[in-house]
Amino acid sequence: MDSSDLRKTLDKLRAQLGSAPRIDAESRELLRRLSADIDRLVEQPASQPAETAHRSSLEELEVRFEVEHPALAQTVRELIDALGKAGL
Repeated sequence: MDSSDLRKTLDKLRAQLGSAPRIDAESRELLRRLSADIDRLVEQPASQPAETAHRSSLEELEVRFEVEHPALAQTVRELIDALGKAGL
């Protein structure tokens, strides 16, 4: 998976987040920070080591969203998978 596929998945998550008004402020802020971190990871040169802390945070969000926001949870799973395939 290349960085454009990763960006598409991240954009999909952002769009879903924008249309889901009942997400608590803490989850929304965590997603915003993770989104910025992932943008940085995608833009950094391949020679720099990637940070992996985002994965556990995304997995935590996936669990939070599973019941009330299943579409968001699915997109978070897709993002986790995309990051893994991109080596991030």
